[in-house]
Amino acid sequence: MDQILHIKNMVCDRCIKAVKAVLSGQDIEIENIQLGEVKLRKPVAESQIPALETALRAEGFELIDDKRSRIVSQIKSMLIELIHYGDLEALHQNISGYITQKLHKDYHYLSNLFSESENMTIEQFVIFQKIEKVKELLVYDELSLSEISFKMGYSSVAHLSAQFKKITGFTPSRFKKLKDHKRRPLDKL
Repeated sequence: MDQILHIKNMVCDRCIKAVKAVLSGQDIEIENIQLGEVKLRKPVAESQIPALETALRAEGFELIDDKRSRIVSQIKSMLIELIHYGDLEALHQNISGYITQKLHKDYHYLSNLFSESENMTIEQFVIFQKIEKVKELLVYDELSLSEISFKMGYSSVAHLSAQFKKITGFTPSRFKKLKDHKRRPLDKL
């Protein structure tokens, strides 16, 4: 019988690699691993859980055991995956529709649950994630601001610039000129 572990703070490919290493070190067989979730080949013995929790915590991760926390973690993982690794310009629906479709739950319920848990709305979380991705794209200097705006799903460069300034205190062009780009790790957003 398969078991699924839900793990908090898995936000990137390196996180997947780190969790994989922790589980391998605990002799736990993985069938599949993705952001926030690990499907095991066989269940973890109760006696293994304290050591597993300790090993995960040492790497900055946590096992999630209650349903509400799992749902919030799923929302965060889905949005990080979409914004940082996916294709926002190809998304032919709004974020609320995307989340509802993926989780098969009422958006109002999910939104309230997220806000209670994270002290911010899903919309605020999406904006912070998008701004971090924009910072990354600005630092790489491979795309114009217009291309970045389109890629990140903004209606215009003006909208992106206004939101960027509101969040960072800098215009995108001013941010690009800074030596210290003040980017934050995804798990700290």
